[in-house]
Amino acid sequence: MIHIKNKKEIESMRKGGKILAKALYTSLDAATEGVSEKRLDDIAEKVMIENGGEPGFKKVPGYHHAICTATNDVIVHGIPGDYRLKKGDVICIDAGVYLDNLHTDMAETIVVGGMKEAPKGVEKFLNTGKKALAAGIAEAREGNRVGHISRAIQKIVEGEGYSVVRSLIGHGVGRELHEEPEVPGYLHGPLEKTPLLKKGMTIAIEVIYAMGGPDVMYANDDGWTIKTQDGSISAVFERTILITSSDPEVLT
Repeated sequence: MIHIKNKKEIESMRKGGKILAKALYTSLDAATEGVSEKRLDDIAEKVMIENGGEPGFKKVPGYHHAICTATNDVIVHGIPGDYRLKKGDVICIDAGVYLDNLHTDMAETIVVGGMKEAPKGVEKFLNTGKKALAAGIAEAREGNRVGHISRAIQKIVEGEGYSVVRSLIGHGVGRELHEEPEVPGYLHGPLEKTPLLKKGMTIAIEVIYAMGGPDVMYANDDGWTIKTQDGSISAVFERTILITSSDPEVLT
């Protein structure tokens, strides 16, 4: 079931989204050489709590952290541990805030030390993901369909020779961290059969992609960490979006 949010819920998600953005960017700013992934988790959680929110990811059964860290060939759901960042690492931080019984979700990918330290080809790779996210958001309009978002993302990512990771997708968000509808980063089936976008819907648009192939694997026995099967670098860019009667509103 797709949940249409009321005015009170939307305002709460706006507030939660601001807290989330602050927490995420604070932890990204701290993602420097020698800092552990666990330290980034501590920083993000501290900002969330100090600003009146809760770590949304801790509401997921069995997960005990405020963020997921995905470094280099890790795509999603990496558990922040003792690994200390190195210059040139490509790290994604994915986080969620829970406020007033509502979730927001967001992810961003950077290069440790800045683009001057980026491995060959990574600057173009990350810029492509940002362009794909912007294109997907631009299609998140009342009267369009999820397929318009999916097609826009796929066209840009695959047009540059990269792979959309098809087993991992965006989603509705709000009353639950993961709600209907599914929001793939690729067009699956006829566009006109994908869910219709309506005013009051809140969705997490995600660009989940890799420099190499699209296939994934569980990295170890922790039950969470998913890597690229071919060891290629991956990235994620994600924002929580409100469908309105005019332009889409970015809540995070």
